[in-house]
Amino acid sequence: MTHKWIFNQLTDGQIITTNKLAKELGISPILAQLLVQRGINTFDDARHFFRPDLNDLHDPFLMADMRKAVDRLTSAMQRNEKILVYGDYDVDGTTAVALVYKFLKQFYANIDFYIPNRYTEGYGISIQGIDYAAANNFRLVIALDCGIKAVGKVAYATSRNVDFIICDHHTTDDKIPPAVAVLDPKRNDCNYPYTELSGCGVGFKFMQAFAKTNGIDFKLLLPLLDLVALSIASDIVPITGENRILAYYGLKQINHNPSIGIKGILDVCGLSDKEVTISDIVFKIGPRINASGRMKVASEAVQLLISHDPTFAKEKSDTIDEYNNDRKHLDKSITDDALSIIQADQQFNTRRSLVVYKPDWHKGVLGIVASRLTEEYYKPTVVLTCSNGMVSGSARSVAGFDIYAAIDSCRDLLETFGGHMYAAGLSLQEKHLPQFIERFEKFVSENILPEQQQPQIDIDAIVEFKDITPRFCRILKQFGPFGPSNMKPVFVTRKVTDCGKSHPVGKEHEHLKMALTDGSSKSVQNGIAFQMGEYNQALKAGIPLDICYTIEENTYNGNTSQQLMIRDIKLSNETA
Repeated sequence: MTHKWIFNQLTDGQIITTNKLAKELGISPILAQLLVQRGINTFDDARHFFRPDLNDLHDPFLMADMRKAVDRLTSAMQRNEKILVYGDYDVDGTTAVALVYKFLKQFYANIDFYIPNRYTEGYGISIQGIDYAAANNFRLVIALDCGIKAVGKVAYATSRNVDFIICDHHTTDDKIPPAVAVLDPKRNDCNYPYTELSGCGVGFKFMQAFAKTNGIDFKLLLPLLDLVALSIASDIVPITGENRILAYYGLKQINHNPSIGIKGILDVCGLSDKEVTISDIVFKIGPRINASGRMKVASEAVQLLISHDPTFAKEKSDTIDEYNNDRKHLDKSITDDALSIIQADQQFNTRRSLVVYKPDWHKGVLGIVASRLTEEYYKPTVVLTCSNGMVSGSARSVAGFDIYAAIDSCRDLLETFGGHMYAAGLSLQEKHLPQFIERFEKFVSENILPEQQQPQIDIDAIVEFKDITPRFCRILKQFGPFGPSNMKPVFVTRKVTDCGKSHPVGKEHEHLKMALTDGSSKSVQNGIAFQMGEYNQALKAGIPLDICYTIEENTYNGNTSQQLMIRDIKLSNETA
């Protein structure tokens, strides 16, 4: 699929700011430009950006209902009430449960945790979970990463003498649940300064407020930041503001003193002797934690994350690694099946959206399948199966298109739904499926913009190889942690040619190992271009190419070197 390159153009005012910042910081204008593009316009802004400080975290009591939440939790502990920590079955939910449970367990024994079963209970707060709490005399439930739409279920819990504190970060409806307290920075009546916390992040702020109220040293929360970093990376929330601070210190914790449970996962991922990054969490650690809830029960992931026993952690890590291998086979099989359905039906060619349904697909991997189909066809996609008598599944979007709004436009057809701009879950009765497909398609067709229908690569700066000095790369690394709203900078270098050592690699020569020069210096830049083997002929013919890429560190046999990770290639006369 052809990508359009979108070059980030600076305004006249931004150019002036860039030059001023470069001089004040003593850095190259290119690096200063990257800062300005991220809204960092002053020396003081840059200091906060490059040196995240836990002292800059916001006062947790700025969040609506925080005082109510802390008072209810404190009174429950004073009265020795049974407390149940309840959370969603994905990485954000399980890390949130692990964080709150581990922290409170240090001071209070009458506490347990509960993760709903994806297949028998579904997403969020369930009637089964409430009944479990009531039957086992839990008087207070702390719900994490879910609950913001559970108006009826929280009312039912109240009728069963079970109180709820909800800690969520999902988009709210006009009516919030009648809980003792509802902590969600996205509440319309909440003035908390930062709205993009993960579910685990909201749980952390709750524990921060609890500690502050009860004279508990904030330092006791720091070892739990590894869990917050896992949630931030895996839930794809912006790495800005508080999330940047929490992710920065969470990664430090993972790399220097991880919990026993996380150390077990690092071992099975082959990351024990490597500097763990946000990317490692997204592609290696997160999928293994998620696999527990996708393939079996997510409570196993919590058991691992709260473990103090290295032997148990190793056994449980090996188990979830096996789940992840099973998950890989399953999602490939279902993706292939879905692709066959789409290719066999011509109507999909003219639609702006994809909705595919097969009643025997495994519900646990539908989000992954939806992501793969979105990448393949670049259309907002919903993948559905049958579970517990309902049609249910996951939705994924393309850059810039709000799939939550598209699903919300069909809310009268749905039993449940929830999520974010780019990812959502939903369920409905099968009789409503044809109407849902048509109305979803109608909303997408009327609202998706032309530029949202072609994959784009945002280019941060045009550079020459002479600009890529060791100091440049050292400072560039300090722009991390990278993630949404602070993506790894993408550069373009024009008219590069082979220095004579580029060659195809891979079983079918589908990749390119590149050694390039651009004439601006004598240095050669090494790079890897996956699935771009077709450009080998142009390289060998000496045809100039324009490349876009990120700059990576490549560690092999204990040696670390710089490498260009090629994102796209165009013939020099074809660049957009």
